[in-house]
Amino acid sequence: MAHPLDANALHVTRREFFGRSATGIGTAALGTLLARDGHATATIGQLPGLPHFAPKAKRVIYLFQNGGPTHVDMFDHKPRLSDLHGQPVPEDYIGGKRFSTMTGSADGKLILAPLEPFAQYGKSGAWVSDLMPHTAGVVDDLCFIKSMHTDSVNHAPAVQFLLSGAELPGRPTAGAWLSYGLGSENETLPTFCVMTSVTKGTSCGQIFYDFYWGSGFLPSRYQGVKFRGSSDPVLYLENPAGMSRAMRRRWLDDIAKLNEMKLADYGDPEIATRIAQYEMAFKMQASVPELTDLHDESEETLALYGPQVKEPGTFAYNCLMARRLAERGVRFVQLMHAGWDQHSSLTTELYAQCRETDQASAGLVQDLKRRGLLDDTLVIWGGEFGRTPFIQGNLNDRKRWGRDHHPYAFTLWMAGGGVKPGHCHGASDDLGFNVAQDGVHVHDFQATLLHLLGIDHERLTYRFQGRDFRLTDVHGKVVGGIMA
Repeated sequence: MAHPLDANALHVTRREFFGRSATGIGTAALGTLLARDGHATATIGQLPGLPHFAPKAKRVIYLFQNGGPTHVDMFDHKPRLSDLHGQPVPEDYIGGKRFSTMTGSADGKLILAPLEPFAQYGKSGAWVSDLMPHTAGVVDDLCFIKSMHTDSVNHAPAVQFLLSGAELPGRPTAGAWLSYGLGSENETLPTFCVMTSVTKGTSCGQIFYDFYWGSGFLPSRYQGVKFRGSSDPVLYLENPAGMSRAMRRRWLDDIAKLNEMKLADYGDPEIATRIAQYEMAFKMQASVPELTDLHDESEETLALYGPQVKEPGTFAYNCLMARRLAERGVRFVQLMHAGWDQHSSLTTELYAQCRETDQASAGLVQDLKRRGLLDDTLVIWGGEFGRTPFIQGNLNDRKRWGRDHHPYAFTLWMAGGGVKPGHCHGASDDLGFNVAQDGVHVHDFQATLLHLLGIDHERLTYRFQGRDFRLTDVHGKVVGGIMA
C-alpha cells in the first residue's frame, strides 16, 4: 500500500497544481521579473484556458445596496400606482405569493403611490424619480434591468443568493470565483476588495456578514479582503516597534521556506494561502498608504462624488476608493451600503439613503468614463430585491409609511463593461408587482456577469465533495439583450 503522503501527491489535480505553482515565493519572483521587463500588468494566477472568449470587461465594481431599494419609488415608473393609491391590491396580482412575516398575507393591502414624481431624462428617455437627480444625469451611460426576480424574501438569504448562487452560506461569492478563475492584474493589492458603509442615523439593522465576500469551499486566498472605514483600512499591516522593513523581509522569506516545505509534504491549499497572504501583506505596507493618499485627486474630481468624499467610511469615499482600486488592476471591488430596509421610514430614511448614494454612484460612472476606464469596467448598482407596491403601515400616518420586501420584480442598473448604454431591458407589470417581459432571474444575471468577463458560466467549476460546483448552480442563461 502506498504511503499516505505519496497517495496524496498522486491525487493532486491539475487545477490544484497550477494553484500551488502561482503562490508564495514563486509569485513574488514572477512579479519582480514582470515589473523589470515592463509587463507589470500581466495576469498572475489565471487558470489555464481562461478567459474562454474575448472579455468585454476586465474588472467589476459592485455597488451593492443592502436592504432592498424600492424600485417603484426610484426607477420603475408606474402611473397606475398613483391612480389606485389607497385601494386594495387586486387579487390577481397576489396569486398566493409569499411575503415576509411582517406582511403575512397581502390580501387587502393598500396600494401606495410613489413618493416623488418621475420624469424622463437623456436621449434614452429613461424614467427616474426626483429622489435620484444625479443618476438621472447619467442615464445615457446606464443599462437598466427592470425585470429582475429572485427566490428569497428575507435579507441574508437573498443577499447570499445574489452573490453566491445559494441562499445558505458556504458557496464562493462572485468575487471569489473571479479571483480563482481570472487571477490578478496587480501583485501589490488583493484581487477582491470589499468596503462597507451605512447611512448615519438610519434605523436599519442589517448586518454585513463575512460570508457575503467569502470563498466558500475555494481556498481562502480567494476571499474578499475587507478595507475598514477608517484612516487605518487594513489592520496589522505596520511592522511592530523595532522591526525594520528589511528585517520583516528576511523574516518572511524564512517563514515562507518553512511553509513551502509543509506545502510539499501535505499539499494543503491553506498553507499556500498563508504563504501568499504573508507576501501580499508585505506588499500592501507600501501600496495601501499610496492608495488612500488623495492628494493627487483634483477638486473637480472630488466634487463628482459629493461632500462626503473625504470622510473614510462613507459611501462616497468608498466609491472613490473603488475607482482607485480599479485603475490599479483590482479585479473585483464590492461596496456594500446598508440602510435600504424602509419598513416604516420611507418618508424619512429613504431620502437620506438617496442623498448619500445618488451623487457618488453617478460620480463614479462619470469619473471612470473621463479616465477611459468605463469601457472595460463593469459597474453594477442594486440590492437583493425590491419593495412592495403596497404599503406597510397605516396610510393615514405618513411619517411611518413603509414597504415590505419584494422578490417578484425589482430593478438594477449596470454601466460600462460591454453592456448597452442608454438601454432598458425587461419590464414589470403596471403595478411593478410581477415581471411582465424578459424576466432576468438571479442565475441569469450571474451567467451574464461572467460572460461579460469572458467566462462561460457552465465551464468555470470547482470539484467539492464529489460534485462540480459553479456560481450559477445548475441554472442560468446569458441575457444577450443587454450586450453592447
